[in-house]
Amino acid sequence: MGLKWTDVNDIAIELVERFPEQDPMSISFPDLYTRVLELDEFDDDPDHCGEKILEAIQMAWIEEMD
Repeated sequence: MGLKWTDVNDIAIELVERFPEQDPMSISFPDLYTRVLELDEFDDDPDHCGEKILEAIQMAWIEEMD
């Protein structure tokens, strides 16, 4: 069972592991969107994402970096 857009915390963990040098505060939403789609475990409809979901993923990513 793959990651869905609503799996914000799990996506953030995967992003930390895959992109350890990336500052989540400096990534644009289009780039974040692309990186989520590139995650091996991600398995959801690309069209089911909006700005609020990307913002939640970014915030969770920031928290995981701490």
